[in-house]
Amino acid sequence: MTERANPPIQEITIVGGGTAGWMAAALLSRLFVEGAYRIRLVESDEIGTIGVGEATIPAIRTYCGLAGIDEFEMVRATQATFKLGIEFRNWRAPGSSYIHGFGKIGQDLYWLRCHQFWLKERAAGRAKHFDHYSLNTLAARMNRFCLPDPGNPTSPIADLDYAYHLDATLLARFLRGRAEAAGVERIEGRIVAVNRRPADGHVDHLVLADGRQVGGDLFIDCSGMRSLLIGQAMGVGFEDWSHWLPCDRALAVPCESAGELTPYTRSTAGTAGWQWRIPLQHRTGNGLVYASAHLGDEDAARVLLTGLDGRALADPRPVRFTPGKRHRAWEGNVVALGLAGGFLEPLESTSIHLIQTGILRLLALFPGRGFNPADIAEYNRQFDFEYRDVRDFIIAHYKVTDREDTPFWAYVRNMPVPDSLQERLDLFRASARFFMHGKAELFREESWVQVLIGQGLDPHYDPVVDMVPEAQSTAFLGDVEEVVADVARAMPGHAAFIARHCRAPSIQS
Repeated sequence: MTERANPPIQEITIVGGGTAGWMAAALLSRLFVEGAYRIRLVESDEIGTIGVGEATIPAIRTYCGLAGIDEFEMVRATQATFKLGIEFRNWRAPGSSYIHGFGKIGQDLYWLRCHQFWLKERAAGRAKHFDHYSLNTLAARMNRFCLPDPGNPTSPIADLDYAYHLDATLLARFLRGRAEAAGVERIEGRIVAVNRRPADGHVDHLVLADGRQVGGDLFIDCSGMRSLLIGQAMGVGFEDWSHWLPCDRALAVPCESAGELTPYTRSTAGTAGWQWRIPLQHRTGNGLVYASAHLGDEDAARVLLTGLDGRALADPRPVRFTPGKRHRAWEGNVVALGLAGGFLEPLESTSIHLIQTGILRLLALFPGRGFNPADIAEYNRQFDFEYRDVRDFIIAHYKVTDREDTPFWAYVRNMPVPDSLQERLDLFRASARFFMHGKAELFREESWVQVLIGQGLDPHYDPVVDMVPEAQSTAFLGDVEEVVADVARAMPGHAAFIARHCRAPSIQS
């Protein structure tokens, strides 16, 4: 018998813990047959993790399902709350507000989308704020939440979409417990060298500070912005997108909870960036993302601390970053996940999602020890498409605005944007039409519609809408608004839902 040309991998070594490392370890150890692979994770207590990402998008529920995670158990373990969307304050102009809600906007009439009728009715002065036509956005405004009810298919609650706000440090701890219980070996140690094989350039082993060596067939780089393997060892370059996304620094600080436990993230635009507010059960997460060319670090800290709901529980923690991505996320026998592969500011809560899709993509193209170039090329093609897709959506928040009140906003409002985004904006401005560019796109039509309208693009509606009699159009939109309002009012309060089903134990903040 001849030896197999592409024998199976035996050892998987994950470099770095945090959210990325333990998400990978927990899912791989859950899905692979026990004993099929030796999975190790190397991390050092000397090296901290960024851990500022505390908001997710609905796809996180897919990860939890694949990993066999009980929803309420995870919510309690991570001091989580539920998330129906993101409120954007002051983005279109000072004093403005809209919510990018998950899930559907009303319902269709014939083949025409609900927002097309809203645009016509608004022009005639007969429509309410756009938030009134989506259950997610109106329920968020009313601080209400419940789980979907698939058994009631005629109600907008049937497929209510939601995500979580969670403590990223507690999430990593929770996933670590599951991974270690499933056989993942944690190795404590600081990596001081990465040795590559001369024959093919693949990583052969890691060298720890105490002299130990850790080998592997497949290495997963979860080392954060240090990009220890994919960047430093493998030499994969970085594509800088700061000319479109000029924010390059962040400060993060928790504070005491105050006010209602809102089922949405809040993003408030400032003079040179934006501030986030993420409500957890035990505290509120806050941060300021800003452009250092327009706002000094001391002024940024002052802005952040004066905008908190309650008493700060720590000093602001600084993070410096360059928006962009590695040219490739898979090189040789190294696959980068999370910040090791790229960074896009957390404006739309995509950080944890990009870790998740990286893991799922690796599973779909899982290699043998031969590391087929076609598999690697396809992984990198999808990685590139996904990052550019998310990039365009984030840029749109800055480009589509009425603000020119500071040098920062004047720059982003007037800057040229990628052709892929400009074409989309032009089409939407002409007729409020939207078409997906591919199945792999993260943000669907409803997301783009809410953001572009909320930011003030002010498009013309689809001319086919005029074929619907005006009385029918008005009645249709009124019915949508009435049903959404009735269902939202009947939902329990967000805090009451948590208290009943998944209240977390009290801990020291």
